[in-house]
Amino acid sequence: MEYIKKDNYPNLFEALGYDKELIEDRLNQIINTIFYGSEDERLYHLVEDDMGYILDTGNIDVRTEGMSYGMMICVQRNMQKEFNCLWKWTKTYMWHSEGDNKGYFAWSASPGGKRNSEGSAPDGEEYFAMALFFAAHRWGDGVGIFNYTKEAQNLLHECLHKGEDGRGNPMWEPTNKLIKFVPELDFTDPSYHLPHFYELFALWANEEDRDFWKEAARASREFLKKACHPETGLAPEYSDYDGRPRYEEGHGYYYSDSYRVIANIGLDYAWFGKSEWESECADKIQKFFCDTVKDNAECVYEIDGTIIDQPALHPVAIIATNAMGSLATKGKYSELCVQRFWKTPLRTGERRYYDNCLYAFAFLALSGNYRIW
Repeated sequence: MEYIKKDNYPNLFEALGYDKELIEDRLNQIINTIFYGSEDERLYHLVEDDMGYILDTGNIDVRTEGMSYGMMICVQRNMQKEFNCLWKWTKTYMWHSEGDNKGYFAWSASPGGKRNSEGSAPDGEEYFAMALFFAAHRWGDGVGIFNYTKEAQNLLHECLHKGEDGRGNPMWEPTNKLIKFVPELDFTDPSYHLPHFYELFALWANEEDRDFWKEAARASREFLKKACHPETGLAPEYSDYDGRPRYEEGHGYYYSDSYRVIANIGLDYAWFGKSEWESECADKIQKFFCDTVKDNAECVYEIDGTIIDQPALHPVAIIATNAMGSLATKGKYSELCVQRFWKTPLRTGERRYYDNCLYAFAFLALSGNYRIW
């Protein structure tokens, strides 16, 4: 198995003069709050000492999005016990052992483990696979469901080959190598596109699928150029494969899912640096929020920047992801976005789940702690 050795993970906080020990203490506090804070702070809940889940506090359910995010945070912070608890809960209650979705995960379940939907969401699957590969490299493979490498490879195999026997649908469209919004529908979500993950899948997935993942990384980078507006850099929540916003489902605007695009661009640029367009796009998004809209920076927008008179559901997520984009930016707003994020605390209240997950990723990345393992 080929490994990536990368030693340069810039600490943008330290570069701006923040004390290194203070940065690490702040990061530890963030992770501790999310996993072990008070009842009205934490997202993580332990079940029977060997399972645990991440609660979507706004919808009171457990999502593959949150479970896979939690696993990624754990492997980055060397929290194997919590990682295994999340993975065991996921495999116990969300994994399909039969039927058309065999090998996938139900995207939503109740905290008690009852599935709210049998359908699957590809963003969870790609994060599960990446977190599992990192776990294998950091901690070594175990047995059963803790044979992390085997679990990741099996999952990615299903994502590409589902439907070849006439049952179910793949999570990536075979003809264009682009990730789907859900397996059954022929459109996508720009924030699902993680070319930096696909570069690594091309090294560690089953050998027969590695060329596909190389092409998927290239295809996603090219797709994002179409989906992100040429002037503002903003992307819609859902789009057709040619980048056109999907207004049909009411998700053609720059709204909650969309915020992840600049964060993904930042991390892809930091890890691989293969597209200068990513730097240019992140600069445009930061300019839009810091210069164009300023006092109206927590609204809903058309991707051309037109303000929709509706408040953002996740304003802290906007701040966090814009800062994470500084991993790619070269413009004058990079420092401002990082400083604003530093001054912003974790979100409190019922909607804290999504904001604080993206907050944790941004702090990991900006402190040089979101790494390839």
